[in-house]
Amino acid sequence: MTRTSVSPSRSDAETALRTRITAARRVVVKIGSSSLTGPDNRVDPAAIDRIVDAVQARQGAGTHVIIVSSGAVASGMGPLNMTERPTDLAGKQAVAAVGQVYLAHEWGRSFARYGRTTAQVLLTASDAGRRDRTRNAQRTLDRLRLLGVTPIVNENDTVAHSEMRFGDNDRLAAIVAHLAGAEALYLLSDVDGLYDRNPVDPAARFIGEIRDGNDLRDVVAGDGGRVGTGGMASKVSAARLASRCGVPVLLTSAEQIGAALDTGDVGTVFHPKTTRISAWKFWALYAADTAGTLRIDAGAVRAVTGGGNSLLAVGITSIDGEFHSGDIVDIVGPDGEVIGRGEVAYDAHTLAPMLGKQTSELPEGMQRPVVHADYLSDYASRA
Repeated sequence: MTRTSVSPSRSDAETALRTRITAARRVVVKIGSSSLTGPDNRVDPAAIDRIVDAVQARQGAGTHVIIVSSGAVASGMGPLNMTERPTDLAGKQAVAAVGQVYLAHEWGRSFARYGRTTAQVLLTASDAGRRDRTRNAQRTLDRLRLLGVTPIVNENDTVAHSEMRFGDNDRLAAIVAHLAGAEALYLLSDVDGLYDRNPVDPAARFIGEIRDGNDLRDVVAGDGGRVGTGGMASKVSAARLASRCGVPVLLTSAEQIGAALDTGDVGTVFHPKTTRISAWKFWALYAADTAGTLRIDAGAVRAVTGGGNSLLAVGITSIDGEFHSGDIVDIVGPDGEVIGRGEVAYDAHTLAPMLGKQTSELPEGMQRPVVHADYLSDYASRA
């Protein structure tokens, strides 16, 4: 749903951020299912043409655009004469396999009007969870950029299983934005921005900028629509994920894509953290699979969340999992809260007898940190 939003006078910081977003030279644009399909549950060529027209105008000005496209399941429903989105995993995967063909064809057809080549990039959560696959995805996206190709990214619904999914393409877009080194993320759906409640409510208040989590305290965000899996809640979560990691976000409707990519004078912007975390820390915190758990005492919690300190064996009280050196593990405090993640330096069976011991008590060759500070990320620093 789109309604005319009325934004109060903008702060200098908001104006500067909108200018920064429109000046970005590498951006990710995520399009929701409802903006790509018609009421007949088929790909809408006219809708895709409008989106491509706006994207090509931005690309013609020198910006590389990566599109994260929802709509595989929604696009497959029409050709299969289905009126309701399937609820079982096999059904969704089968419909996505049909829809993906139609969706990729229409993106390619539309960009071909401008002589531009497209590429289909299908990812699963397990791809992001493994560092080698993540690096391969990064290299592929970068090579496509050098070739002048527009990547069309989607979750690989046909092989992803319920326990290993991004959950929605909003989170996928946030992950792609960081891993691809994007300077801005656009989240486009059927709502023109963020409101403090359902925008159909006449009393709903439009919110032009989100500076931090405090600005979201009174916001009530809804779930996905009839053909999609996301919703405003997932978009806010994805925007927060991207902005916490240094990527600014503009959230608005696909109908306003032209203004969004041109002037940035629409929708809601999310201010980013001032410093961008490394690709490794982002992967470890938000994408990597974990192979086990290190439980630590209160003193170790203070040490690792204080910044710049490695995790030593003396502060670890117990371990869980059959992890190996180089695996990513969760780090859990004495109250059971996950405080961060890190790359463990020892196999589980090697680490077990080291627990609680001072470094000086350990034999030579086992005195290095369990998790070095360079390979440790704590959630407290990303709040």
